[in-house]
Amino acid sequence: MKPKDLALPIYSSDNGGTTDRWGKSYCPYCGVGCGLIVGLKGNTVVKVNGDPDHPANFGEICAKAVFLSRTVATSDRLLYPQVRPRRDSPLVRVSWKQALARAATAFREIISRHGPDAVAFYGSGQLTTEEYYIFNKLAKGFLGTNNFDTNSRLCMASAVAGYRSSLGSDGPPPSYADIDLAECFLLIGTNTAECHPIIFRRIERRKRSDPNKVTVIVVDPRRTETADLADLHLPIRPGTDIALINAMLHVIVKEGLADRKFIDGHTHGWEALAAIVDPYTPQYAHEICGISPRLIEQAARSFAASSGSLILWSMGINQSTVGVRKNNALINLALATGQIGRPGAGPFSLTGQPNAMGGREVGGLSHLLPGYRSVTNPQDRAEVAALWGVPAAHLSPKPGYPAIEIFEALADGKVKAVWILCTNPIVSMPEPDMVEKALRQAELVVVQDAYHPTDTTQYADILLPAAQWSEKEGVMTNSERRITYMPKLVDPPGEALPDWEIGARFARELGLSEAFPYRSAAEVFEEFARCTKGRFNDYSGASYARLKEGPLQWPCPGPAHPGTERLYTDGKFQTEDGRARFIPVDHQEPHEKPDDDYPITLTTGRLKNQWHTMTKTGKVESLLKSGREPFVEIHPQDAAKIGVQDGDFVEVTSRRGKAIAQARVTEEIVRGTCFMPFHWGRAAGYYKAANNLTVRARDPVSRQPELKACAVRLTRIEEIVPDPTLPVCDASAAGPRP
Repeated sequence: MKPKDLALPIYSSDNGGTTDRWGKSYCPYCGVGCGLIVGLKGNTVVKVNGDPDHPANFGEICAKAVFLSRTVATSDRLLYPQVRPRRDSPLVRVSWKQALARAATAFREIISRHGPDAVAFYGSGQLTTEEYYIFNKLAKGFLGTNNFDTNSRLCMASAVAGYRSSLGSDGPPPSYADIDLAECFLLIGTNTAECHPIIFRRIERRKRSDPNKVTVIVVDPRRTETADLADLHLPIRPGTDIALINAMLHVIVKEGLADRKFIDGHTHGWEALAAIVDPYTPQYAHEICGISPRLIEQAARSFAASSGSLILWSMGINQSTVGVRKNNALINLALATGQIGRPGAGPFSLTGQPNAMGGREVGGLSHLLPGYRSVTNPQDRAEVAALWGVPAAHLSPKPGYPAIEIFEALADGKVKAVWILCTNPIVSMPEPDMVEKALRQAELVVVQDAYHPTDTTQYADILLPAAQWSEKEGVMTNSERRITYMPKLVDPPGEALPDWEIGARFARELGLSEAFPYRSAAEVFEEFARCTKGRFNDYSGASYARLKEGPLQWPCPGPAHPGTERLYTDGKFQTEDGRARFIPVDHQEPHEKPDDDYPITLTTGRLKNQWHTMTKTGKVESLLKSGREPFVEIHPQDAAKIGVQDGDFVEVTSRRGKAIAQARVTEEIVRGTCFMPFHWGRAAGYYKAANNLTVRARDPVSRQPELKACAVRLTRIEEIVPDPTLPVCDASAAGPRP
């Protein structure tokens, strides 16, 4: 509920001229899921305001949303389908019929020669739910491959697996409303102020409303704007989260702070958990994490004693070779103290993308089917096959390739064709050398995007123009399970089409007209909602008509159901016996530990005013002002060892590659650690890409890569003084990089 006593600012942007009408929409950036009011003039977006009636943001928006109008009508919008007559030929314009017919012919031939697992689709958490559904249905139900995965694998896969293994199902239990009720916040693996700024403002207001009663604990190796709000800042070494959480649990057990009534009535595995945390004394955790035992004790007591403790986390937990275990540890903490299913409490993962949650619901990972079903479960496959009107045998029981494995399989020749939609993997993936090799090795690369060129579209054999935000209708689900409808407000430029329509047209080109007859996004949504009926994430009570009146939180099992604000309020979980599971986990070091050759741990992250690979935000001058170039934060003692001063340029080298960035020497990062933002790709400058350095090592369960920790070496770059006796090189004459 919107706080009545707080005047919330409403931010707006003007792209020139007055408006002639207004429409409601949804922000296409992070998983907060802010509602927007969009001012239009003719077929142009000219203003963007926050929607004061939307319960995710109550009128507030961040700078990225303010300038959304500048990202729509840009000079690099992809307007027409294009193909390469040969791999070494330039792209040429063709009709939609020609482009999709060529793609269909190639897919048929590859599947005929090599089987259905020789093709793959790689999507994005920025797709609408309807778009996710179309491509997921096509791949898994009709082409016979589970090779449909998305960049959400890089984002939230560890949270999905953590919720499922501990609570029996995916789905964050709390809501944003719990922020207004919590008395203790544990922010771990999240720089909320930069990555989810509207949520952070809400936490700030809650802290200000009762500063003596509300405690904020922030766990981060950097002192950020988020950490500045903290009563307790715990600057741990990267990758030591489990040791810290287990030490907090150790204190809770030893001091009798556990909620034994809740534990005995609603959980399994308490004795095993108590045994595994027994050695994790605060002193032992100090030796691993590098933080004061007193701070650990204080954090544990504050968390356990609070009437409502809310755990918020994001990529700093998930992007790890033990990301699922870290999620299990956080859920252990909530269960041990009974901090779940009640107001102001619970484990709450913050999704990175606007519809990463919707992708999970629709089965948008290579091991999932719609309605939180699994490809390995025979009953799940049979239910979905019946809904899709195909024999159950058409659905493969073998999980498909997860995100990184899709590109590894392309590089190894196991996958021959890939269809990439609404994402830029050469920038976002670890080890872009491997991704580039994969796209060169592929027999066919189809890229569906709103912009060209990007780092990835330059490798396309077939390039398809997609409509983007404001140019299509559909729904998205935010971090709190809230479904918001987005209407089409303007026509897309040129011949661009919504992603769902491109997928449906392609399916019909493959001869699947009967299964893909859709002529509107509403028809797609209705079918997907039927897939969820009776499931934990039941959408069946939602419809476009209801959602046009306002967003709804699932489960929403009937047309009169108001939606569900909070899960597990009855203490019953989605396990066979209704009890949650304590899952004991031990600390494990990151895949790469520092050594004499690579003595520093690199961690990466976002900047407030940029978004992912900068395909959109990099076009907005006002957003670039706060950071035009990548940088590397270094602790003064580490900088002194290599003779680096603030402002010097530094070469950052790992076992996989190098990057060059300007040094920011600061005590606001722990010694032995450096930080780089990940937004820049090689197209912006070959050595600007932080992912040149990161590692492909991944969690064995979630298959999410460890993007938050790798070993690097820092070297000061000496100033280069041109030799006046040598001719000046003409950079414009240089050929392409081989």
